[in-house]
Amino acid sequence: MQFSLAHTISMQHLQQKIVIRVQHKCKKCQSKSLMIAAMSTGVNSVSLEGEKKDKVVIIGESVDAVGITSLLRKKVGHASLELVDEIK
Repeated sequence: MQFSLAHTISMQHLQQKIVIRVQHKCKKCQSKSLMIAAMSTGVNSVSLEGEKKDKVVIIGESVDAVGITSLLRKKVGHASLELVDEIK
């Protein structure tokens, strides 16, 4: 069985770094944001960054950044997708 180069590259799982800015009203909302992000498929690590701890940073493989952002909007409050970057 032969695979083309494009097929081989698409089979490799690339690490992604996703940054989502979330307006947290309280500490409980911060915990809820972390839990929502951590329960998503493909997520390896989750942390809060920024001066106000308003950025949820997600590291993972094949993570649905738009899906997580939408879920955070529904469950926590205003959320905006800041960055989706490939980690080499």
